[in-house]
Amino acid sequence: MLVRGSKRRPVTGWRKLAGASWRGPADPQFFGSMDIDAAALLAYADSVREHTQERVTITHLIGRAVAHGLREVPPLRQRIARGYEYDRESVDVFFIVTTDEGRELTGVKIDHADDKSAVDISRELDRRRAAISSGTDPEFGRTKKMLETLPRPLLRAGIRVSAWLTSDLNLDLPRLGLPRQAFGGAMITSVGMWGISHAYSPLTAYYRVPVLVLVGAVEPRPAARAGQVVVRPMLTLTATFDHRYVDGFQAAQFAAAIREYCVDPASFEPPLPARP
Repeated sequence: MLVRGSKRRPVTGWRKLAGASWRGPADPQFFGSMDIDAAALLAYADSVREHTQERVTITHLIGRAVAHGLREVPPLRQRIARGYEYDRESVDVFFIVTTDEGRELTGVKIDHADDKSAVDISRELDRRRAAISSGTDPEFGRTKKMLETLPRPLLRAGIRVSAWLTSDLNLDLPRLGLPRQAFGGAMITSVGMWGISHAYSPLTAYYRVPVLVLVGAVEPRPAARAGQVVVRPMLTLTATFDHRYVDGFQAAQFAAAIREYCVDPASFEPPLPARP
């Protein structure tokens, strides 16, 4: 029964995609969280802006940390298809980003993220996001058009077929808007930009990735340092792991590699140029 004065609208955008992607909980996922002192990350981001005028955010730096984690833990660099394990050709990280002044979610895959600096990642994300917002990104444009035009039953089937072609068969079909391994080897998104410090997100089957990392807001919190309680800028990272790819020990190794980067990001980045 419709409430008087309400209007019925077709389901579109992410709600349509979500309805075609998920059913009742069945996938083997497990979760974890980690608190990080973000002082070194913030100091490095400030240093980058001073030396290069580039805006590098916490999310860019955590993306680099995730790429470092994938490099350090080989089991996370594998994909599973048709009962076999395959080594991924490169370390690619998929960033979920916003367009149109935050009104719409989209995503950009950064290829070879472990070989790129945080500045490189920032520039590439800005360039791709601008192209998506303006409608000039050919890959995303084709994919978006297909998602918007298919009815939900066909969309569900289309998602499964596209994942099978591009992930299981490892085919590259750019003319159809279906790039090879579309979501890379890990996914990352920020909830901190909305002021949220702690959140989790599900993995869906067509992602075909072992881990999804959420970046919370940096906020002052009490922390123990040298036996004293002090206030520090703390950052919470949460992760959803696919248990078909990763066990608890490998997840702990991955977390340790991320923390290693966050403690001293400058040691993993190229030297900054002299200040302009």
